[in-house]
Amino acid sequence: MSSQRENPEYFDREYLEKLQLEKLRQVLERVYHKVPFYREAFRAHKVRPENVKSLKDLEKFPFTTREDLRAGYPYGFLACSLSPLVRLHTSAGTTGKPKAVLFTQKDIAQAAQLITRCIRMTGARPEDVFQNMMSYGLFTGGLIFHYGAERAGLLVIPGGTGNTERQIEMMHDFKATIVHITPSYALYLAEVMERMGFSPRDDFSLRIAYLGAEPYSQATKGRIEEIFSLDAYDSYGLSEMNGPGVAFECKEKQGMHLWEDNFIMEIIDPETFEVRRNGEEGELVLSTINREAMPILRYRTGDLTHIYPEECRCGRVHRRISRIKGRVDDMFVLRGVNIFPSEVERVLMSLPEVGRNYQIVLERKGGLDHMKVRVEIKKKLFRGSLKDLKILQNKIKTKFKVELLVTPQVQLVEPATLPRTTGKAKRLIDKREI
Repeated sequence: MSSQRENPEYFDREYLEKLQLEKLRQVLERVYHKVPFYREAFRAHKVRPENVKSLKDLEKFPFTTREDLRAGYPYGFLACSLSPLVRLHTSAGTTGKPKAVLFTQKDIAQAAQLITRCIRMTGARPEDVFQNMMSYGLFTGGLIFHYGAERAGLLVIPGGTGNTERQIEMMHDFKATIVHITPSYALYLAEVMERMGFSPRDDFSLRIAYLGAEPYSQATKGRIEEIFSLDAYDSYGLSEMNGPGVAFECKEKQGMHLWEDNFIMEIIDPETFEVRRNGEEGELVLSTINREAMPILRYRTGDLTHIYPEECRCGRVHRRISRIKGRVDDMFVLRGVNIFPSEVERVLMSLPEVGRNYQIVLERKGGLDHMKVRVEIKKKLFRGSLKDLKILQNKIKTKFKVELLVTPQVQLVEPATLPRTTGKAKRLIDKREI
């Protein structure tokens, strides 16, 4: 076997696609015989596992949706018996039945291995101290990342979310060098550090942050890097696909490598379901090809992204996806204009006068939709004259009009006055249907 086939990160493209096809055929056979949902769906679409002669043939097979997984709760998608199962995780934050994801020991080991691959790619070393500030429990983000960091030889502090002052003390005392954190909590963490008399840049040993679990803009990422004087990396994952570590930035920071020896990815038009070409934005669809307990085929993630067509300068041939723009169902329409919350964040965080938090409120008045953006601004500006505040207010409105084609009501508020959360940020409040 050539050296290019010994390290999965550097598989040559031809070998990688041959491996994908071989694993895909095995998965199709397995779910056809062991998962009634897929057997019935294949028959309804008049396809069989033996129909797959190339990776493109996967397009003939049906999608799997979030609704399908909920309908299959608790064991409907299980492709093995209960005896080898060792772990259950569920998706977070939705109403009704959750999406249950089941793991064998092999699945856990594989998920951890991907995390190890990701963090080593960013320069993590055994002497690093890793503080995991994602939620532990049914959410995959905490435990899966924890296992992968331990596997890489890092000293792991399982901080979880909340108890922020204690977290900061541990970060300071044990000289944590790497954190795994949501972007919104990172910004809140800096506020609490300053309130405790610490400088986020000068009083800590942080050098790397892994960001994920919620949409955010490049401007927000840049702010976090500046505030803490560290190197931040984009991380992508979802519970249905093992959790974190599905895709990750390398040091080139030109998109996230999606690990194609474990997943087959497609980008589709969310309206027509047609597969789009590299470089065209659409909904990410993923198929697992290395999972034992619960293989999932053509899963509609709901996440909007695109595939970079060119190879990465780092030498890895696993293709890269862009930072997630948002979820298909996160988009809201304001007087005929399609807007994603991440676009609002991008506009705000590009302005140096804006602070670390904001809130979007949608209301309906007199049959028309209105958007109000509540924006924290820096303390020294808030203490300025009313004229200066009015100028800033109009500047923000103008930027929204130019870049998003809407003119919201802008309310400037003092720093640290808008609600904070220790988990995923909830910055959109839609009162139109209340």
